[in-house]
Amino acid sequence: MEQEQFNQRTDLTALNAAVEQIRSVLGSIIIGQKQVIDFLIVGLLADGHILIEGVPGVAKTLSAKLLAKSIDAQFSRVQFTPDLMPSDVLGTPIFNTKSGDFEFRKGPIFGNIILVDEINRAPAKTQSALFEVMEERQVTIDGETYQMDEPFMVLATQNPIEQEGTYRLPEAQLDRFLFKIEVKYPSLEEETAILMAQHTLVNKSLASDVKPVLSVQQIQEARSIIRNLFVEPKLLEFIAKIVNETRNNPSLYLGASPRASLAIVHSAKALAAIQNRDFVTPDDIIAVAIPVLAHRILLSPEKEMEGLTTSDIVHQIIKKIEVPR
Repeated sequence: MEQEQFNQRTDLTALNAAVEQIRSVLGSIIIGQKQVIDFLIVGLLADGHILIEGVPGVAKTLSAKLLAKSIDAQFSRVQFTPDLMPSDVLGTPIFNTKSGDFEFRKGPIFGNIILVDEINRAPAKTQSALFEVMEERQVTIDGETYQMDEPFMVLATQNPIEQEGTYRLPEAQLDRFLFKIEVKYPSLEEETAILMAQHTLVNKSLASDVKPVLSVQQIQEARSIIRNLFVEPKLLEFIAKIVNETRNNPSLYLGASPRASLAIVHSAKALAAIQNRDFVTPDDIIAVAIPVLAHRILLSPEKEMEGLTTSDIVHQIIKKIEVPR
């Protein structure tokens, strides 16, 4: 009888076959970043945007481009620079001399997978151009509203070290990212494997053999399945307690919003799905809590001076709350 309780209620076979293909392709090129790859896939399936942070040379941009190549959808890239204007991202009306009317010329934001490279190099005016499109999946220009095609996902990269010519992202914009993924240095063994892989390539690009694995329709179907996955009420309460604690924690100046609670639910469902489960466990919630919350909260000045990070505080909060079983 006990075994019958855990019978799969939702068929995730097709979804997991596609996920394994993406993992295999990306894992053969992006060596040693299994968690980063999984979170990229989770973000795609949970219909969220992702901020990828890391020092130069750890394959942030390559990871985003490979994910885009594994999907049969329109990909576009925007390189953020200090002189970039909002119209360079969103598009602008231009005068058509033949018709005598203004026509809207769409910018690079109109696509399915959008890579915003070095997002913190553009000033606040240009960054704010992304507010509406990231939240509402639409762009309003001169009173006209243009809807984005689904799926729509922004993958942004930033370098946390450089201060010259960079601008801090507004909190309202950070809150629109489902995840902030921190890409670490590879281990000695992983770096050796990277060198071996590169050494054996002769006049061949790493990404040249990457072919689309998922279609737009398959992504939409997978998202629909994931939205209907089961989450026990006690797990929803566990999520609410974690987020509520960020608002009452003396170490934090700013806590997380209800948007963060929903982000944890959606991403925990997607993480369960790519592990071939149609139900969420406490471990799924704990796994996504730091990438969902760490960029949405602010440390108090005292804790910042002590050298603590927002990830440390989220970890402390999870440890003090009883995990439902």
